[in-house]
Amino acid sequence: MNTPPTPKPPHWAQRFIAWYCKPGLAEDLIGDLNEYFERNVQSVGPRRAKLIYMIDAFKFFRSYTVRKPTFANFLINPIMIGSYVKTSARNLMRNKLFSFINIVGLAISMSVGLLLIAFVLDLRSYDRFHQKGERIYRITSVLTSNREQSSKFASASIKTGKLIREKVTGVEEVAIVRDFSQDARVGDNLLPLKGYWAEPSLFRIFTFPMLEGNPENALRDPYSIVLTETAAKKLFGNERALGKAIQLDTLAYQVTGVMKDVPFFSHINFEALVSLSTAQQLNKHDKNFEKWTNMGSNYVYLLLPPVANKTSIQSQLDAIAQEENLTGENTKIQLELLPLYQIVVGENLGDMRGSVRVHMPPVVLWILGGLALVVILSACFNYTNLSIARAMRRFKEVGIRKAIGAGKGHIRQQFLAEAVMISLAALVLSCCLFLLLRPQLINLAPEMQRTVKLELTPGMITAFIVFSVTVGVLAGLLPALFFSKVSAIQALGNVSALKVFKHTTLRRALVVMQYTFTLIFVTTTAIGYVQYKNILAFDLGFNTENILNIHMQGNKPDAFLKELSEMPEVTGLSRSLIITSVGNAWGGYMTYKDSRDSALVLTNHVDENYLPLHEYKLIAGRNFIERPITAKAAREVIVNEQVLKRFNIAAGDPGKAIGEEVTFSNIQVTGRKMRIVGVIKDFHYGKVDNLIEPVAFLFWTPEDRGIINAKIQSTDILATMAKIESVWKKIDRVHPFQAKFYTQEIEDAYSELSSMIKIIGFLSFLAISIASMGLFAMVVFTTETRLKEISIRKVLGATTGNLLLLLSRGFLWLLLISALIALPLTYLFFKEVVLTRFPYHTPVQFTELFAGLLAVLLISFGMIGWQTMKAARSNPAKVLKSQ
Repeated sequence: MNTPPTPKPPHWAQRFIAWYCKPGLAEDLIGDLNEYFERNVQSVGPRRAKLIYMIDAFKFFRSYTVRKPTFANFLINPIMIGSYVKTSARNLMRNKLFSFINIVGLAISMSVGLLLIAFVLDLRSYDRFHQKGERIYRITSVLTSNREQSSKFASASIKTGKLIREKVTGVEEVAIVRDFSQDARVGDNLLPLKGYWAEPSLFRIFTFPMLEGNPENALRDPYSIVLTETAAKKLFGNERALGKAIQLDTLAYQVTGVMKDVPFFSHINFEALVSLSTAQQLNKHDKNFEKWTNMGSNYVYLLLPPVANKTSIQSQLDAIAQEENLTGENTKIQLELLPLYQIVVGENLGDMRGSVRVHMPPVVLWILGGLALVVILSACFNYTNLSIARAMRRFKEVGIRKAIGAGKGHIRQQFLAEAVMISLAALVLSCCLFLLLRPQLINLAPEMQRTVKLELTPGMITAFIVFSVTVGVLAGLLPALFFSKVSAIQALGNVSALKVFKHTTLRRALVVMQYTFTLIFVTTTAIGYVQYKNILAFDLGFNTENILNIHMQGNKPDAFLKELSEMPEVTGLSRSLIITSVGNAWGGYMTYKDSRDSALVLTNHVDENYLPLHEYKLIAGRNFIERPITAKAAREVIVNEQVLKRFNIAAGDPGKAIGEEVTFSNIQVTGRKMRIVGVIKDFHYGKVDNLIEPVAFLFWTPEDRGIINAKIQSTDILATMAKIESVWKKIDRVHPFQAKFYTQEIEDAYSELSSMIKIIGFLSFLAISIASMGLFAMVVFTTETRLKEISIRKVLGATTGNLLLLLSRGFLWLLLISALIALPLTYLFFKEVVLTRFPYHTPVQFTELFAGLLAVLLISFGMIGWQTMKAARSNPAKVLKSQ
């Protein structure tokens, strides 16, 4: 009969106690806990006894039981610090090549880390100047239509703000703001002003200091305006602005306040605030102005009490939404709370007709952080590789230290101090690189210039130093652990005995990891660049070549069109409300025969010249003929094939769909009956990462100022642009000329993708540089240690080719292993993750996948060949005599 094994306390719990407990207490504490464990086994059973033991192991983690950290002795002993610094400095000077490679490699990689730290700190600085920032929230509107997925928007209706103020308890303040943009006139001085229609409560929620005027009543009365300090100086010069009059359109507004300029790190930026009561008075006859579903251009901010019940507030918002949604047939809106500090770095929200907002998705920060970490790890691998590669030369040093009484902790501290010294030296160089790279990053895309400054601050410098020390510890950790485990007797042993896997040395594993990361970088850059170029050259379904889009900025186009038509370089002209295929969107809801079946249809308002100018393919029907004066009078519509499929109009037959009637509603007109007069072939209204959706073209009316599209045929584009700009200045002397060619608009639309590819390409270059420096050092070291072998082989008749194969074979095998890991991973990443966002992408080609591998192989083989040739040319007699 077998006797059951005696239950024993958890071994890891005993080791945990021995690790943190003072040596004088650990033995007694473990003994007492073991006795309690034996009693508990008898009373409550082995399982509960082990659970109690584990809880007690953590319970006794107290200030009086915890041992003093071993590194404390290092920190408080200046003599020991001085010894470590001197020893490390001598070792660095004695090995200048390896020290140079380590410092430069760490400096290059750390400069990327410094840029990322500065970037994150700038993003974290947004809206932190508001004294009540932790209590400020913005309302997010979640819009859902019939048969459509829900979409989140940063905007909310004016009615939403009023209902919250009236019905929601537990809210301290509510502020409604609405986008504002007009030209301000003071005498002969005319200035375009951008800002918000706002309520007095805005100053009670946000911290915007007032220089002149009373913030409590500055925005109370109609036709009141508050200017920023800079806007006041532009309009009034050195004169006092308070109490003066400003003319906006045909109305006079009184300056009731002058405030400090809005800080750079604010998610809302403005030059002026105009009382919201003015906008309400100007739109008192507009039924849609305060409609529940009219979210465009409005934003609602809440200030909650210091102790707020957000669950209760959210339930009250749900109740408001449920009640208001009963009145709407096609759309449902839900309301959510969004903290102020999550507006800039948070979920990407739509912005219906609103101005451009500063925003950075968290996933971008995670991607950039991951890429920077890979580059930093590559440099750390270099340091580890070179430190362990030179182990034979340092084993005697370690053996002597241990023979005279040095413990494992002292050896670890020595090598960590050396790594930190190298990292701090690299920090100086990396700061110089940071200052050189900072303007390049800021100018990488227009969004960057509006988002970050990357200026050095005391907090940023402190973060840099902490980062440098962390990198030093990370780089020196493996060498420190490696050398500390070696005894004085083992100091004469073989370094290569240290294994990570069964047949793989630590150095080889690190080389494989480093080149795997490098190949992933390079291959990602190659594939991404090709895909980006394919996107720019993608067939959108219409022509964009030589079409100049001119923004009218609120001006009537007739006089400008007449001037342009007389220019020989302009071969065609049309008008449109927006520029499609670059991310802009306008739309409304369409129904066919079933009024309960509605769908969101994207629209553009165009004239009769738009389709032929852009060479749209009209597959049935005709172009526009009628010329309506107002949007309500427009009764003709041209649709794409997707509209026919969505509503099953004429069973999808374009010819039979002509003459069919649909009902269209948007923020301008509700329930408008329209007749299909034409069907065009499907085209890309949105970006190519979106599926082709139902689109309708409505006729352009004088109410739509929008865009002028000019077809340019010229051998001197710069001269033609200057000529058009001179015509613009005749029409508008205030607003700057804003015009871009369609192809440039498309490039700008994908600037984020372009910037990401540039960043990854830059990191790829750094990764190759760092890995190449590491490989160069390893080849130099290997060649030096095998110089005697090379000489003997040369004496015995080995050729240069034989020696090249001998020395390069091991490294090339490691690169091949890296390629077998990196290339499939990169291919699967693009196929399963990246390219799934682009329905119309082109497949990854063989040349894109292997271009990076070929480049890395050529660089590696060149360095190996150079060192091998150098060793092969050495005189065997001198080498063997000196060895």
